[in-house]
Amino acid sequence: MTDTVLRLLRDRKKQGSTPGHRSDDARLVLLVEGGSSRGVYSYGMAIAIEQLGLLPMFDAVYGSSAGALNAAWLLCGRAESSVHAWWDPIIMGTTINPRRALRRLPVVDTRFLVHTVYTEIMPMGFQEILDSTVEFHPIATDALTGQATDLHEQIRDRSSLQAALRASTAMPLLAGEPIEIDGRSFVDAGVSESVPVRTALAQKATHIVALRTRRMDETTSAPSLGERLMMSRWFARRAPGALEPWLRREAIRAEEERLLASHPATLQIRPPIGSAPIGRTERRPLPLRAAVGTGRQAALNELAGCVEELP
Repeated sequence: MTDTVLRLLRDRKKQGSTPGHRSDDARLVLLVEGGSSRGVYSYGMAIAIEQLGLLPMFDAVYGSSAGALNAAWLLCGRAESSVHAWWDPIIMGTTINPRRALRRLPVVDTRFLVHTVYTEIMPMGFQEILDSTVEFHPIATDALTGQATDLHEQIRDRSSLQAALRASTAMPLLAGEPIEIDGRSFVDAGVSESVPVRTALAQKATHIVALRTRRMDETTSAPSLGERLMMSRWFARRAPGALEPWLRREAIRAEEERLLASHPATLQIRPPIGSAPIGRTERRPLPLRAAVGTGRQAALNELAGCVEELP
């Protein structure tokens, strides 16, 4: 399974092929898992792909939640140069601030992140993403139906791209209100599809590289009684269709794991056993910086054979 993916990457790398100019009929996709601050691991993995020059070997990149943000930085070629944002105390302290909950404000401020950090402080290459020959598929959860939704077709310009990034990361309660796009409301992708494997397979993916943020020994737990009581009210008022998949998150994650494990051409890259657990609202510089390095090294270890030299 892994060898099949590595062989395709290596062959495409040797041929210098790009989307639209392939000598094979495979559809090789990159899946980027998120998890808010836990996405720091998949960000480090994205840096490795950028450094190894492997992005053009993929036909599409799918991202869920923070994984969509990581995918965007990779697609614009600025993952490595922008990595310090993960441990910048002003950026992280303003983006994630638990004290705002006391004033009934979003704990995670995605508006500041996308419209200030990515626009003024550390500009993201929005036009480069729009122009990329590698397709970008950010995933979000439809607030009324609870279905995982690919926002690829809704991205037309810089403004709609920014909206898609915010929709994919609109964590229920923590990030405030759902995000509206073309008259539909969306919440965080992680509610319905933490690793966008179902969407990728439905769109005819033949080969998969999945950048994971959970170790092999980490599991998803069912919502506690307290979570159910608090979040049920939030969903009922703002995203009624998303409550059911949120309650079923154990089963949904288990199905994602089954699909990834059973697909005949899949390479999963995970933080190694023993890696530090990173919480959803982690913002301390030292553990975040260490996790970036861990994620990068994990990807280099798996992918180094696809190129002749490491950077």
